[in-house]
Amino acid sequence: MTSYFDEHDCEETNGSGPDANTLLRWARLLRNDIQAFVASFDGRDIFDEERTRPPASKDVVAKLPDKVVGRYEDSRCPVCLVGYGLGETCKQLPCKHNFHPGCILPWLAKTNTCPVCRHELPTDDEEYEEFRREKARAQQRAFERESLHSAMFT
Repeated sequence: MTSYFDEHDCEETNGSGPDANTLLRWARLLRNDIQAFVASFDGRDIFDEERTRPPASKDVVAKLPDKVVGRYEDSRCPVCLVGYGLGETCKQLPCKHNFHPGCILPWLAKTNTCPVCRHELPTDDEEYEEFRREKARAQQRAFERESLHSAMFT
């Protein structure tokens, strides 16, 4: 059996000489370039992956309806798991999930989604809203392409 060095027509360096650390230097340069590239995006979407979600719009949060818990409602807050008392006021998201104000308001100050179903509320971040619109357009195009493909072969 031939050795690796004979097979690849190269010589073993034995960890010494000027070429001993060349690969390590190249790896460090590449790592530094990648880190600089990633840092240049400032948290923006690099590879069309999921972005971090900004807080919900302050206007939308302020307009969330209050719901008074009725006599026949047997439910609890999904965040703290404490049951609602009769006549207690809770906040209702557009997806119809209810929460204690003290539980949902800090959550919406950090992210724009319902903690239960991940329904997205509008944000004040125009760049993120444009990202959402583009993502929805891409999903619509994919659906239309799939529908067209299915129609051609049925």
